[in-house]
Amino acid sequence: MNIIMIFGTNVKYYRTKLGLSQEKFAELCNLHRTYISDIECFQRNVSLESVQKIADAIKIEPYKLLMENKNKL
Repeated sequence: MNIIMIFGTNVKYYRTKLGLSQEKFAELCNLHRTYISDIECFQRNVSLESVQKIADAIKIEPYKLLMENKNKL
């Protein structure tokens, strides 16, 4: 799996684990809902700033969003 797919899969995993809609999650991240959707559909290359915003909203270390975890698939 490539890094874009790993990141998108992890974002969706953590977002749904928190029970958040894409819209509510986007608000927490201070990003647009379609941006979150694009990430989860593997359509975006994200900046390090966005990685940090997403990690802060989920309350995890940013590197965890870049690690492949077969248990999440």
